[in-house]
Amino acid sequence: MSSTVAPSTSAAAGGPSLPQERRLVTEVPGPRSRALLERKSRAVASGVGVAVPIAVVAAGGGVVVDADGNSLIDLGSGIAVTSVGNAHPGVVDAVQQQVQAFTHTCFTIAAYDGYVEVAEALNRLTPGDHEKRTALFNSGAEAVENAVKIARKHTGRQAIVVFDHAYHGRTNLTMALTAKNQPYKNGFGPFAPEVYRVPMSYPFRDGGLSGAEAAKRAISQIEKQVGAENTAAVLIEPIQGEGGFVVPAPGFLSALSEWATANGVVFIADEVQTGFARTGAMFASEHEGVVPDVVTTAKGMAGGMPLSAVTGRAEIMDSAHVGGLGGTYGGNPVACAAALAAIHAFEHDGLVERAAEIGDVLLGRLRTAQATDPRIGDVRGRGAMVAVELVDPATGEADAALTGRVVRYAYEHGVIALTAGTYGNVLRFLPPLAIGDDLLHDGLDVVLEGLATA
Repeated sequence: MSSTVAPSTSAAAGGPSLPQERRLVTEVPGPRSRALLERKSRAVASGVGVAVPIAVVAAGGGVVVDADGNSLIDLGSGIAVTSVGNAHPGVVDAVQQQVQAFTHTCFTIAAYDGYVEVAEALNRLTPGDHEKRTALFNSGAEAVENAVKIARKHTGRQAIVVFDHAYHGRTNLTMALTAKNQPYKNGFGPFAPEVYRVPMSYPFRDGGLSGAEAAKRAISQIEKQVGAENTAAVLIEPIQGEGGFVVPAPGFLSALSEWATANGVVFIADEVQTGFARTGAMFASEHEGVVPDVVTTAKGMAGGMPLSAVTGRAEIMDSAHVGGLGGTYGGNPVACAAALAAIHAFEHDGLVERAAEIGDVLLGRLRTAQATDPRIGDVRGRGAMVAVELVDPATGEADAALTGRVVRYAYEHGVIALTAGTYGNVLRFLPPLAIGDDLLHDGLDVVLEGLATA
């Protein structure tokens, strides 16, 4: 079996010198990938799934190479993590230098420059010109959990307001904050208390409500069922991730932010998936002119190394007592070195602009397809964070089975594509910002072929 396209002529902004091409030399999964997955079944807990059945041996730019020699187009970036490109040379160099110097001290035992530099960069880059402070952690869920701790400490209140379709993580508290039961919550309770869920602005499914109307609906529910005086924080993804890349109607986020400010409630923007150029702005909150009190970040920040952060107004962040924030690995020096290199790339390699260009390609082609395919119920997103919601054209109901068939077709033909959505019927596109146009178009060709033949 052999299938290939000409290598892309577009420059990839990072990664090893891999041909930027889709190339199939075996079926997917091939024999070596199947062998690894067989070992995985005997060694790894069955609750740890694998969406694309390949064994990766190399990745860079816009491709992932498996153990059988197949080169797959990457339209997922490890769920928005390798935004600068996998194995970005600057990240690799920074990591190698730091590993040679020292790998760990625990910042709360002995401080080092990298942690402080990352904090300074985040204080500078996140929305707003107010005085800020940052604390570093390991994962998006850990950042969200600490943001909630800080908001409760600052306000002296307990209630946290979250939204339908939200995803915030897999720890006990963040499972409570997350809306979707399967696979994230089912059977894992009881969950942390004092979490209240209100309706999200979901233009495709909420009857045409404007942003202001949807915000009024959510705020009314908060005031009636929780009480502003009991609410520590409103926590929201500016564009929902796992919930299906739901982009709220204009004015929704700003109305919630204004209500929070007026009532002494901390407004937390979960930018774990949307942060760092992904949406065509450094942070998705910027599209709506919203300045959050607190921002959580992770994923794309460190080029694939585990690092997350909570950044917020100084008076809020400093409310936690000394020793109240931290963790053994939080702000690991190697991860901090990777983050500084990745942040340099975001700022100096034109990646914000590149994300907008990728979005133009994705939205343009997918909306063209939508015009002739009634199964495409909605095309939405910003920058290199775009989704297609697939439905039964006769009923408008979610079609998760069709979505699964398209994803399977895609990887069998050399393209990594991801699903999302409360109803499991959303194709989500998160290509690395290092991907070239030729590769991007080829990947879209395959996905659309899969939809046509499904």
